[in-house]
Amino acid sequence: MNHASLHLDTQYHVGPIDRRIFSGFLEHLGRAIYEGVYDPDNPISDECGFRRDVLEVLHPLRMPLVRYPGGNFVSCYNWKDGIGPRDQRPAHPDYAWRSIESNQFGTDEFMTWCKGLATDPMLAVNLGTAGTAEAAQLLEYCNLAGGTYWSDLRARHGHPEPYGVKLWCLGNEMDGPWQAGHVPAEIYAQRAEQAAVVMRGMDSSIETIVCGSSGRDMKTYLQWDRVVLEYCWEVVDYISAHRYSENYRDDSAWFLAEGVEIDRTIEDYKALLNYVRGVKKSDKHVYLSFDEWNVWYRARSGDAVDGHWARAPHLLEEHYNLEDALVCAQYLAGFIRHADVVKIACLAQIVNVIAPILTRADGLLLQSIYYPFALFSRHAVGNALTPVIAGPTYHAGERGDVAVLDAAASYDEASGAVAAFLVNRSQEEELSVSIKLVDRPFSQVLSVDVLGGGNVKDANTWEHPHRVTSARGSASLDEFGVVHVRMTAPGLAIVRAKVGR
Repeated sequence: MNHASLHLDTQYHVGPIDRRIFSGFLEHLGRAIYEGVYDPDNPISDECGFRRDVLEVLHPLRMPLVRYPGGNFVSCYNWKDGIGPRDQRPAHPDYAWRSIESNQFGTDEFMTWCKGLATDPMLAVNLGTAGTAEAAQLLEYCNLAGGTYWSDLRARHGHPEPYGVKLWCLGNEMDGPWQAGHVPAEIYAQRAEQAAVVMRGMDSSIETIVCGSSGRDMKTYLQWDRVVLEYCWEVVDYISAHRYSENYRDDSAWFLAEGVEIDRTIEDYKALLNYVRGVKKSDKHVYLSFDEWNVWYRARSGDAVDGHWARAPHLLEEHYNLEDALVCAQYLAGFIRHADVVKIACLAQIVNVIAPILTRADGLLLQSIYYPFALFSRHAVGNALTPVIAGPTYHAGERGDVAVLDAAASYDEASGAVAAFLVNRSQEEELSVSIKLVDRPFSQVLSVDVLGGGNVKDANTWEHPHRVTSARGSASLDEFGVVHVRMTAPGLAIVRAKVGR
């Protein structure tokens, strides 16, 4: 058995964890909306057409925000097609996913659905084939109290109270040649700055997110981001980062070290943000919105991404296993460790499309990645402690020697609870972890949640829906106030302990 230690200090932290890092993403793509969250002809659905079972299992994820309506979809989307009487809404082709969009679910339905989930909307505007005028009209429709054309139209549609949307994405992945309306960074920066100025002029309470790079593999990575930030610095609050992890090579040792690359991406942005702030001689801070992240590589080509002009085709329906869940846990741990710069993060996506939930007409399936998200969202409260790890390493292929233990931690002063989020990357050896609080001892183990063990390729299926689920674990407290936990190989353990005096 391997042995590792985790040293923490309640005074040694990077600041409070922003709960918005546990947000989600819903796009008009495949069956994410139709047959996913919205299925009005299904007896499982409520009077609004929303799937009751989907809402029920989304509630425990406690998502503060849901980003909508895209994604690549938004860059050809006319939001006006999705409002008003449904029998008068036009169907249109969707350029991004070669599908037919019926527009039966639009802005008002999304806002009503958010209310049922107790989450806040995070809206993206079309800066690909549309621009400032359309973005400003959507903000007027959503946020102005009344007395103007679009706000009065919202009231006539049955929604007299403004929605008060606070977070606005200024386009999506505009650095990508695949994006409708893709332009060089200099031109996008002008579009984004113009839209932000007008939108903030109409509602000074909003926050805006400018498009960053679509991934570290982009040729313009960080150069694009620098140009955009330098141009838009004074009118934006966040820059977006996107990353999808893959294991095409089927090398689990390499894949389970994905946290190394996640950290590197965040640290790249932290350095860039500090650089631009210095160049601008600015007292203002701009933060990171990691608003698309997940594992995605199996359903990424051919018919899996081509809708063949069908309505609600089966697209991007990734099936997840244990190693995917452990990689997702490392994303969340990375966001916690970098709480000083990562303020928003959105799991992409939430239902059917690269999602923790799959539906069929008579029910749903929770995939492996559902469980780490639910556990982190429940237990990561307070300040993000800085973890100091001592322990063995293993060889992770091209990534070299990597620590067997990946760890993050939080401390909630109000409850006196420390939560340690631990991933054992080893596929062969169990890991004994000692968790020591340097500035005071632990007085009590409050809870232990575990996931893992067995084959990294284990996955939940309709026939066997509980192969990969979280369970209650155990940990001990020694006479010196040190917590000891034994982890499966590979596995996730979340240990909560009370801080003593």
